[in-house]
Amino acid sequence: MIMPCPVTTADYRERARRRLPRFLFDYVDGGAGEETTLAANARDWSRLNLRQRVLVDVEGVDTASTLAGESVSLPLALAPIGLGGLMARRGETQAVRAANAARIPFTLSTVGICSLEEVAAAAQAPFWFQLYWLRDRGIVQALLERAWAVGCRTLVFTIDLPVPGMRHRDPRNGMSLSGLRPKLLKISQILSRPGWIWNVALRGKPMLFGNLHARVPAARDLNAFRAFIDAQFDPRVTWMDIDWLRARWQGRILLKGILDAEDARAAAQRGADGLIVSNHGGRQLDGAASTASRLPAIVEAVGGKTKVLVDGGLRSGVDLFRALALGAHGALIGRPWVYALAGAGERGLRELLATWQKELATTMALTGVTRVDDIGPQHLEASERL
Repeated sequence: MIMPCPVTTADYRERARRRLPRFLFDYVDGGAGEETTLAANARDWSRLNLRQRVLVDVEGVDTASTLAGESVSLPLALAPIGLGGLMARRGETQAVRAANAARIPFTLSTVGICSLEEVAAAAQAPFWFQLYWLRDRGIVQALLERAWAVGCRTLVFTIDLPVPGMRHRDPRNGMSLSGLRPKLLKISQILSRPGWIWNVALRGKPMLFGNLHARVPAARDLNAFRAFIDAQFDPRVTWMDIDWLRARWQGRILLKGILDAEDARAAAQRGADGLIVSNHGGRQLDGAASTASRLPAIVEAVGGKTKVLVDGGLRSGVDLFRALALGAHGALIGRPWVYALAGAGERGLRELLATWQKELATTMALTGVTRVDDIGPQHLEASERL
């Protein structure tokens, strides 16, 4: 039977579910605890009603904008995803090529499979680099130097991970557990996906953690690597450490993980070039508010002193419009791009991004707006405005 052509994020999610070993699919798809925040992220965007307008001249709709000082075809960036290279063959290189083709930024994770140097060799434009704060500042310093050397000028500093969240799907699938049973469970899941074995595990070698493998013993062992990273997360990090980082990074700094207006004001006071309203995709504190529900208060709190981006739960160009209407300057997406890449490769990701751009353009036309900068709370029903 010939499967329908994938179009939406949900279509690609189903493709990814069929192609990935379960422990990898659940690693991407799941959240913390009972996953209430994960569900709220997507649900709350869909509850924002748009104002449909008619008999407005909407010829020449233009989705172009700027993000972190860069011209983009639409105000969207690919968020950092750990282990991206396990979702498709050399996944981060495919993703950066798709992002370049769509003229939007790609963000490489500290814990990606492909290294900064490999992604730079595949890229045709500068990309962003995401930094986790590790206890060993020598590692942090070395990562900053490598990122700058390959042309990265925007640093996404993730600040909502002093300790890892409780993600129950992972141990259910044998991840982060030792012993024979977890090992056999993962092996059985891998053997059920022969296509992934051939395309990714065999043809995608070397399966190293590109940015950290020289520092990590047994870098090919996922459990050993996770144990190293979990031990390296530093719960002592405070706002004072932003000053240390600023002194060593000449480019832009975006602080990712802001969910409280007070923290947003502190970020602006520290001179952040931008902040990303984020709850880590619902993967850290289950029970935290959705990003859609917190975005308006954070936009109001910073009062234009710094750029505000958002991630978490966006699943379409319509959701991107909603984020812009609530005051965001742009958005990042994580799961959607991984679903597309895992389900249909680089071509699938290119097609999904094209769909998002068309959805944004269509939504703009049907709400009576032709420029991204003109999207605002007036395009939402009155009860949902700032």
